[in-house]
Formats: sequence, structure tokens, C-alpha cells
Amino acid sequence: VQLVESGGDSAHTGGSLRLSCGVSGFTYSRYSMGWFRQAPGKEREGVASIDSDGVTAYAESVKGRFTISQENAKKILYLEMTRLKPEDTAMYYCAAREGRAWLPLMDYLYKYWGQGTQVTVSS
Repeated sequence: VQLVESGGDSAHTGGSLRLSCGVSGFTYSRYSMGWFRQAPGKEREGVASIDSDGVTAYAESVKGRFTISQENAKKILYLEMTRLKPEDTAMYYCAAREGRAWLPLMDYLYKYWGQGTQVTVSS
């Protein structure tokens, strides 16, 4: 299984970015996939998740601003980020697991991880 993130960039407060995660070798019909982030000196936190039934979950800090989606045919996971804030600055990772996660924003439940893409938001 390979997950490859892209789309990280620098943005100003209020701006938008779209992250992509290309997935290969992942053939489970029941799954959860998610976006996580880690800022310098902080623990990794769950940002958004989506499962094989299309059920989504979001961290409170990004609700209404970020949208997770998936393009199953192309096996791509997206994270649309709008109204960016400096506190969104972090390395963003996509992750996947077989089966639906009962706590979809908990990173320890995910087995497969990408290498990350950096998002920097300046005021």
C-alpha cells in the first residue's frame, strides 16, 4: 500500500488550498481514510476522515472550513481547505485502514500512512 500526498503550499490567512492523496495497492472494500496533521512541537491530530460508506468526521477546529472527499475511480483522497488560519500550519498526512474506524480521527487506528505535505499559513 502506498499513499502519496501533494498540494501542500504556503497561503495567507483566509486563503484556500486543496490537498490530494493518491492511493495504490489498497483494495479493501470496507475502509476508513483520513487526514491528520502535526505542527512543530505538537502531537499529531486528526483533521477529517471518510469511510467506505461516505460517512465523514471533522475535528471541531476545521468544521465548516475543510471538506474531505474521495474519488474512488482514481483512488484519490482530497482535503479542501478554505478560510485558512495560521494555526492550520502543519505537516498534513493522509492515512488509511481496513475496516471502518470506530474513532475515525484517532491516528493509532490507522495502519497505512503517507510521507506528508507541508501547509504554511501566514497572516
